[in-house]
Amino acid sequence: MDSSGYGTEYQHLHQPALIVGGCFAAVAVLTSIYLILQHLRSYTNPAEQKWVVAVIFMVPVYATESIISLWNSKFSLACDILRNCYEAFALYSFGSYLVACLGGEKRVEELLENELRKWLGKPLLEERDEDHWVQQRPFRNFFLRPYILGKDLFTIVKFGLVQYMILKTACSFLALLLELFGVYGDGEFKWYYGYPYIAVVMNFSQMWALYCLVQFYNVTHERLKEIKPLAKFISFKAIVFATWWQGVGIALLCYTGVLPKEGKFRNGLQDFLICIEMAIAAVAHIFVFSAEPYRFIPAPVYGTVTAETSRAKVKLEEHGEEKPALVEEVETQVEAPGTSIRSSVQDIVVDGGQHVVNDVVLTINQAIGPVEKGVTKIHEKFHHKSKGPSDEEEESEFEVEEHVEGNSIERDASV
Repeated sequence: MDSSGYGTEYQHLHQPALIVGGCFAAVAVLTSIYLILQHLRSYTNPAEQKWVVAVIFMVPVYATESIISLWNSKFSLACDILRNCYEAFALYSFGSYLVACLGGEKRVEELLENELRKWLGKPLLEERDEDHWVQQRPFRNFFLRPYILGKDLFTIVKFGLVQYMILKTACSFLALLLELFGVYGDGEFKWYYGYPYIAVVMNFSQMWALYCLVQFYNVTHERLKEIKPLAKFISFKAIVFATWWQGVGIALLCYTGVLPKEGKFRNGLQDFLICIEMAIAAVAHIFVFSAEPYRFIPAPVYGTVTAETSRAKVKLEEHGEEKPALVEEVETQVEAPGTSIRSSVQDIVVDGGQHVVNDVVLTINQAIGPVEKGVTKIHEKFHHKSKGPSDEEEESEFEVEEHVEGNSIERDASV
């Protein structure tokens, strides 16, 4: 690979960084694929595992695209777009995983409504005042007391996750379009480039999506204790949040002159760090998103029953004499039969894809609805102002006459 056009720093560091980064990327990819295959073979809870696999797959996607970008900087922008798009989908998948662990969307809405009823379990007058306060300040309540929003909290959280998925994808392709016209300016904080504006929009969108997840976690963490949600939340948030701010931080350091200002050096450093971070994340996922809980299922469902017998010798005292005795303990487990990887992948792609499409359509409709109402109100106001007072009087007189005539007809008919 020709590196004559690169600066001295990049030329000296590129080859060692490529070798070290490649080793870490290989560890990340192989470890994640092993964990994914375990889930696909023990695919006993599709509602949860389809989203677990989507979250775990984020690591090999990041690692593969980063090492390709580090190997040849020409693919840097394309890899960055694919990485950003999957990051948005992974954030959505993590939220869907939490919902699945709570029993599905309907069950989550019931739980949130129960939380609201518990909070409003007060004297009648106080309840009326608080209920009025809840209805009048829903946005403020989301920040201060999200548990009193009931099922509206779930609507806000879902909207926050899906809007990030839509905006992230749209902004990634917008960045590609601006780059083709030479006005994107990756890492350049100048007003005539598109990078700073897209960075601001994406930063706000990502912060809002993550904050929605935090609020949802705050309300439901007691019911999610069995899956140890804090470890999962931290491990996932570290990937999404840290990599984004890491890229912005490197761009700022290069812009201020602390690091070399060459674009290839900045992108290469980001890709190298991501390769190392993904290897660490892959190892963490082995423990955080283990497939072990899905290997065993309740006996009434199906599976192979295995019994493990443990024996221990004890001494019993009887009439002042010690006699040896043998104690046996039988532990029965139902091991789930191995599932077909092909059928597991088919369920993830088909059912998961349909779920994503439905949520995207619903979110777009929710965003368009208020806009249509606003446009209708504005149109009615202009239409009202365009009418003269004489037109309004004639229209009202016509309505009154029509009403009187209608009444006279009814009376004649009754006679």
